[in-house]
Amino acid sequence: MVFSRGRLPSTFTAVALLCSLAVQAQHNIPLTLAEAEDLALSQEPGHAALLAHAAALEEQSVAAAQLPDPTMRVGLANYPISSGSFSTEGMTQAQLGFRQSFPAGKSREFSQQQFRSRSLELTESAVARVRDVRTSVRTAWLEAYYWQRAREIVAESRPFFADLVTVTRSLYSVGRKTQHDLLRAELELSRLDDRLIEINRRHLQAKAMLSEWLGPDAERPIASNLPTAEQVPTIDFLRENLLSHPAVLAADARVAARRASVGLAEERKKPGWAMDLGYGYREGNLPGGEPRSDFVSLSVTVDLPYFKKNRQDRSLSAALSERSAAQYEKSELLRRLMSRLDAEFIHWQDLSRRVALYESQILSLSESQAQAALLAYQSEAGDFADVMRGYIDDLNTRLDYVRLQIERGQSYAVLANLGGLSR
Repeated sequence: MVFSRGRLPSTFTAVALLCSLAVQAQHNIPLTLAEAEDLALSQEPGHAALLAHAAALEEQSVAAAQLPDPTMRVGLANYPISSGSFSTEGMTQAQLGFRQSFPAGKSREFSQQQFRSRSLELTESAVARVRDVRTSVRTAWLEAYYWQRAREIVAESRPFFADLVTVTRSLYSVGRKTQHDLLRAELELSRLDDRLIEINRRHLQAKAMLSEWLGPDAERPIASNLPTAEQVPTIDFLRENLLSHPAVLAADARVAARRASVGLAEERKKPGWAMDLGYGYREGNLPGGEPRSDFVSLSVTVDLPYFKKNRQDRSLSAALSERSAAQYEKSELLRRLMSRLDAEFIHWQDLSRRVALYESQILSLSESQAQAALLAYQSEAGDFADVMRGYIDDLNTRLDYVRLQIERGQSYAVLANLGGLSR
C-alpha cells in the first residue's frame, strides 16, 4: 500500500490515537482479586531471590561432598652448588610428586547435609513468601475495594440529602419549617461532602499500598464484585495443617542444618590425613658402570588434633548451642503461629455471625426506620431531626456492613495462609 506525502502525518496520528485508546482501555479494565494476586506473584522479586539462594546452596552441597583437588609437586633435589652437574652426585634428582588429602571422618557427608538443609530452608521460605505476598495483596485489594465502595454508597446518598436541603429551604421560605431544620439539613450535607473528601483520601492511600505489589496496575478500578465468602474448616483441621506450614518446614530444615553442623564439628575432632606419591629421576652411573636407579616414595601424613580444648571442643560447643537455638526458635514460631491461628479463627467466626445478623435483620430494619421517619415527617407527625438521624444511621449501617464483609475477607486471607486453604 502506497501513501502520498500528504497522507502520512494523518495516518501516523490515527495509529498513535488508536494505540493511546488501547492503552487507556487496558488501564480501565477492572482489577479482580485473583488477577491482582497473579500479577503480584509474577513480578515479586523476593520469591525469586530466595529460590536463587536455594539453588546456589544446592550446588555448594554437591561441591562439599567431593574430595579436595590433588596437588602436584615438581622439583630438583640435592643439586651440587659448588661444582658438578646433574649426574655428578648420586642423590641429585628431578622429582615429581602428587598429594591427595582426605578430610577427617565423615566431614564431607555432614557438610553436604548442611548445605542441602540450608537450601531446603530457603526453598520452604520461598513457599512461605508466596503465601505472605498473597495475604498482603488480598488485604490491600479488599481495603481498596472498601473505600471505592464507600465512595459509591456515599455518592449515591448525596442527591437525597441535597434534595432534602432544597425541600427544607422551600418550606422554610413559606414558613412551614424552622431555620433550625434548614441549618441541620445544610450541616449534614456539608458533613457528607467532608466525608467524601476523607473517603477519597483513604481510597488513594489504599491504592498506594496496593501499588507496592502491582505497580501501575494498582491504578486500575477495583472490580465491583466482591469474592464469595469461603467456608472455613474446623479449628482442629487448621491446626493440623499449620504443622506443615512452609515457615514451620523451613524451621525444621534450619534445625537439620544445625544438626549437621554438630556432626561436622564432631568429625573434625578426628584426624584428617593425606597421601603423597613421589618419583625421583637420576642420571649417571654407579662405580660398577650400572645406571643409577630412579626413586619412588610413598608417605602418609596424619593430622594431630592435639590442641582440641580451644579449637575442636569450642567449635563443637558452639555448634551444639546453635542447634539448641534453632530448636527453641522453631518452638517459638510454632507457638506464635498457633496462637495467631486460634485468635483469627475466633475473629472470623464473630465476623461471620455479625454479617449474617446484618443481612437478616439490621439492614432491613435500618432502611425501614429511615423510611418510617420520612413518612412521619411528611405527614407532620414526626420531627425533622428523626429523618436526618434515620438516614444517616442507614448510611452508616450500609457502610458498616461492607466493612464487616471486608474484614471477614481479610480474616479469611490470614486463615488461608496459616491453614493452607485455597484462595
